[in-house]
Amino acid sequence: MEELPEIGLRLHGGLDPRSCIDLAQAAEANGFASLWFAENPLQRGVLPAASACALLTRRLRIGLGIINVYSHHPTLIAMEFAALDELADGRARLGIGSGIGRLIERIGFAWQPLAATRDALHIVRRLLAGEEMTYRGQVFSVHQARLAFRARSPRTPIYMAAMGDRSLRLCGRLADGLIVSNMCPLGYTERAVTIAKAAAAEAGRPPPAVVQYVPCVARPDRSAARQAAKAAIGEMLTAFWPAGIEWPALREAIVAQSGIPRPEFVAALARLRDGEPADRVLDERFVAAFAIAGTAEDCLAAATRFQRAGVGELVLTFAGAQPIDDIGYFGRALAEQRA
Repeated sequence: MEELPEIGLRLHGGLDPRSCIDLAQAAEANGFASLWFAENPLQRGVLPAASACALLTRRLRIGLGIINVYSHHPTLIAMEFAALDELADGRARLGIGSGIGRLIERIGFAWQPLAATRDALHIVRRLLAGEEMTYRGQVFSVHQARLAFRARSPRTPIYMAAMGDRSLRLCGRLADGLIVSNMCPLGYTERAVTIAKAAAAEAGRPPPAVVQYVPCVARPDRSAARQAAKAAIGEMLTAFWPAGIEWPALREAIVAQSGIPRPEFVAALARLRDGEPADRVLDERFVAAFAIAGTAEDCLAAATRFQRAGVGELVLTFAGAQPIDDIGYFGRALAEQRA
């Protein structure tokens, strides 16, 4: 049996807190290792749902990934994370990042992703360690700041969301873990892990632990699962991919690793934006590049490929209309494979 990464469940601000609780309890009942809560500006804040899930589960790790440093000043991140970790009896995990630039600008900030994340890493780590600190950064500063209570996990690992080469190098130099976002094919993940590990080695630090988010649809009907995955991929492409044909270098790198020629990728985006249904526009290459979908056995086989790429924790977003059923189906196969 090939080795599997740990399996987690990704929740997010698009879900109401009660739905998060139901999904969390399904994940715990089916042998998942963790929950990770992803937050974006102007969606629901994830702290209420994360707190409720901490109370209503006993084993799952409760990850904040990511909390963005513009919606939550680094001092607030330290305060809220430390309180959540108390509630979770030490099961909380922390992931920070700079968020999505266009959304950050909507809430009134000039987006400076590297500087903001670097400042936050310094401030949060030292506050959780119980230090009093004065720090003047490019984006965030503190003066004689210190938590008024002792954090339960003063040396907690801090994960960083990173995609571009400079942010990956920053992650390797300063963070304890790397979070690889949705819509990153395996080839891109391998490249990202290599960059972050090299930067960590240069800084004399251990390699970062690697978490990757990926959409998942696991069903006995392979065809139905892959159709649902196409719908989820189509939604993400239209929501997060830049309009037009001129893309940032990061997006060019993702397409280059997807196995889909750029002209075909451009054409698919245009058709999606014109309202064509994803199951007519997207072929199997998009599913292979950007999701895990099919029978439970198909999904487990795909998970082993992520482990070979350097991913230690694979965090799944169960797409489609029946996530609790799909979690149960996947979980039963996971238990059988581990037996």
